Amino acid sequence: MVEIRKPIAVRDAIKRVMDKANALPIIEIALEDSFGYILAEPIIAMHDVPSFNNSPYDGFAIRSEDSIGASGDNRIHFRVIDHIGAGQVSKHALGKYEAVRIMTGAPIPEGADAVVMLEQAVESENTFTIRKPFKQLENISLQGEDSKKGEMLIPSGTFIHPGTIALLATFGYAKVKVRKKPIVGILCTGTELLKVEDEIEPGKIRNSNGPMIEAQLKRRGIESRYYGILSDDLESCFQLVKKVLVETDCVITTGGVSVGDFDHLPEIYRRLQADVLFNKVAMRPGSVTTAAFADDKLLFGLSGNPSACFTGYELFVKPAIENMMLNNCPFTPHTKAKLTEDFLKPNPFTRFVRSVYRFEGNEAIITPAGFNKSNAVSSIARGNALIVLPGGTRNFVAGDIVDVLLLGNENGVSSWMS
Repeated sequence: MVEIRKPIAVRDAIKRVMDKANALPIIEIALEDSFGYILAEPIIAMHDVPSFNNSPYDGFAIRSEDSIGASGDNRIHFRVIDHIGAGQVSKHALGKYEAVRIMTGAPIPEGADAVVMLEQAVESENTFTIRKPFKQLENISLQGEDSKKGEMLIPSGTFIHPGTIALLATFGYAKVKVRKKPIVGILCTGTELLKVEDEIEPGKIRNSNGPMIEAQLKRRGIESRYYGILSDDLESCFQLVKKVLVETDCVITTGGVSVGDFDHLPEIYRRLQADVLFNKVAMRPGSVTTAAFADDKLLFGLSGNPSACFTGYELFVKPAIENMMLNNCPFTPHTKAKLTEDFLKPNPFTRFVRSVYRFEGNEAIITPAGFNKSNAVSSIARGNALIVLPGGTRNFVAGDIVDVLLLGNENGVSSWMS
């Protein structure tokens, strides 16, 4: 008897997988290897930054009181008594109308409280003149103005990007505590599938889902293990899925989640005594997307149709993986844009349309990426975004403002659902 499946809302499906995404352990890695990981501890300022008053420019350190009254008609002369670069400290305390030639980043000499930029001075051997007065602390970077000792600068759960690495290096984090990245197992199903290198045959297609999912994971720096194409034999399929479940932190299968005669995954989930979180989602494409939970691990059954498979990964797998690493921002970034052409299809379920997002002048616009059926491949290659059209709508026309998910971003900022 054919199973009657009840679709659940996309947001409910996402919540179910997020709730089951168990946190991975904390590991310590070298700073130079930390890009792309998620911080497992906050970054605390170990000292003030800057740690001393310094000059943000090349110029001359002076006493501001000596510049009072300077003008174009009353140029004030200073005598240069020392010359210091970054990393050097002047041994001189400034007297009246004395100055120290100073380079960017060098500490302010004793007695000085302002810096004259080079372009504000007219030099002549060991003297220079100025034509304007300088305020106290003008052109000086003050100790602690960037951060104070003990200040929490970045919370745990933050994606480590180059700027984060610069901050970690500033405070001496040669080793960084992060969440372990998951290892994801990939299996593909389908009697129609050929290997990529195989010659095409009648009734057959090359397997594009496996390489695509591997690339989606690689884009995020996640290790994957490809276990090949499942056979038609139920028992051997079951044994392989059990093996993958042991060897990885998360399992993705593509295809085999419908209710056809050769779709074995529903039975495999039953044999695993898995908790099936959902087996139909109110979305297009990919309504048969399935998620289950067994042995404290998530199993994702994505559609065998390439566009549906791609969309299922972005909506469900990607945020769940981020949640396993306790990323504070696990979701794909979202925005709004103006539709450039009509999209008149009815949307009984929430529809995700592969699209091209770009700017014309200062305006964000979005255009469907072409052929948009669930088995489409070309629109995946052309698109860099997904238009989100709510269920129960139809007849979107050029000029309408629509919701957009931006693809290919290492780290999201918020959920489009919020």
